[in-house]
Amino acid sequence: MKARFLYLVLILMPLINGCITYSFTGASISTDVKTVSVQFFKNNATLVQPTLSRTLTDALKDKFMSQTSLNLINKGGDLSFEGQITNYSTQPVAIQGNETAALNRLTITISVKFTNIKNDKQNFETSFSRYEDYPSSKNLVSVEEGLIKQITDVLVDDIFNRSVVNW
Repeated sequence: MKARFLYLVLILMPLINGCITYSFTGASISTDVKTVSVQFFKNNATLVQPTLSRTLTDALKDKFMSQTSLNLINKGGDLSFEGQITNYSTQPVAIQGNETAALNRLTITISVKFTNIKNDKQNFETSFSRYEDYPSSKNLVSVEEGLIKQITDVLVDDIFNRSVVNW
């Protein structure tokens, strides 16, 4: 009896496995989606940080390459991303009694258009905005690279979650 059950499990396992997609990233991508394309995010902010467009674009590509089995193509992917950087600004926050800021805040806002040609109900066009605070005793130039990395990572997670993580 045990041998028959084990034999049945071994026969059915490949069939069941072929019907289910497993993901440890939380991504829920249909099996008929094979490709993704990410267009260059142009920087249309009033204050332009020269490397931000490339950093953001590459980070989004890297996220899909490392977290999914999709093939990255230049244009016309089953999943497609395009967008622009609409705001890059720094401003004082946490004003103290002597009217000086204890912290400054770097904010990055992007506009994203996502297209899923296999399921247009998942398409969206929206803005994402994130910020990081830094001590006002530090010059932005000295902390800018690290702040951009932190903010970009969160923005990319937001885009990834909105587009392929269907909780």
